[in-house]
Amino acid sequence: MNALDQLMQAFGAAGGDRAVLADSATAHLVADGHTILSARQVEGVEVEAHETAAGISAKVRVRQGVRLKNPVHLCFGVLHKKGSQHISMDVRLEKNSAASFVAHCIFPDAEQVIHAMDAKVVIEDGAELRYAETHFHGIHGGVEASPKAVVSIGKNGRYFGDFTLITGRVGRLAIDYTVEAGENAVTELTARVFGHGSDSIKITEKVTLAGEQARGLIKTRVALEDEASAEITGITEGNAAGARGHVDCMEIVKDQAVASAIPIVRVTNPLAKVTHEAAIGSVDKRQLETLMVHGLTPEEAVDIIVRGILS
Repeated sequence: MNALDQLMQAFGAAGGDRAVLADSATAHLVADGHTILSARQVEGVEVEAHETAAGISAKVRVRQGVRLKNPVHLCFGVLHKKGSQHISMDVRLEKNSAASFVAHCIFPDAEQVIHAMDAKVVIEDGAELRYAETHFHGIHGGVEASPKAVVSIGKNGRYFGDFTLITGRVGRLAIDYTVEAGENAVTELTARVFGHGSDSIKITEKVTLAGEQARGLIKTRVALEDEASAEITGITEGNAAGARGHVDCMEIVKDQAVASAIPIVRVTNPLAKVTHEAAIGSVDKRQLETLMVHGLTPEEAVDIIVRGILS
């Protein structure tokens, strides 16, 4: 079995649709470590990827007015127990275009793997990007993942980012996302992570509402057990008239897990409004008892509650 077949097998196990690579109407990029295994571009979309001495450099362009019917699929992984993957991404959606990206980052057997993503995303006026990223890290907790993104949204633009890591051990995760929203732009950042063992989670997300009537939401859901730890920082700045922002963080802890939440809100324009809420605690006792009345064990009930929070 070659590397592409192995990665696609893991891709399918992680919930991906293996048929997308054979679909000539779907753009994709697949890489194992620093080796590009497959790439396709479709009309209206340019996908350029190169192997460099430092890793992989990729550019994706969605041309003006193009509204993609099918998502762009990205599959990045490391199949070996030890290795590294450094990816530099440059994404641009031109005016009035629209696209969805579905990204899977897969490390099924990782014992000592570094995965670093450094992305620059430009969403021009009237364009919309939906970016869903799912990680699968296997059972060993040997991944160090550091996704970083700087996003700029033009007038009337839309950006929706969704990060999920609830299958396998996290290892060490450090998310660093920064978004600047222009006039009447909308952004939503959602992160869902489940930490086990000695997993370490650090999420820092910042939304700057720079344009009038800009709107932003940072929503984080983290569950921790065993001796896992998490530090969540959500920052929203309202710098223009009519700007509206909200930071919403919920963390569930059990065993010896440790969690912290740092919501930061700043307003520099008197006509802007930014709010926040953060909650850290154990599983709700009433919910637990209700599920146990229906025949579930305490462990099964806790698992259902946690999965519900992360869904």
